[in-house]
Amino acid sequence: MNIALLVWGTIFSMLGFVFFVYGKKQTLIVPMICGLSLMLYPYIVPSVLWMVIIGVVLTAIPYFIRE
Repeated sequence: MNIALLVWGTIFSMLGFVFFVYGKKQTLIVPMICGLSLMLYPYIVPSVLWMVIIGVVLTAIPYFIRE
């Protein structure tokens, strides 16, 4: 088990929780889906590099795709 995986997974999961709660309160589907994805994907990604790349992309999607 790599400590970097745990740290990055925790950071992106916390960001995902914030996005999910924001999307639910504002009734916006894109932040809600990205938040759910950010909370779940650290469980299946085995590489630190891919975890950071996917996390940055999922974090940036709500800023570029507006409803």
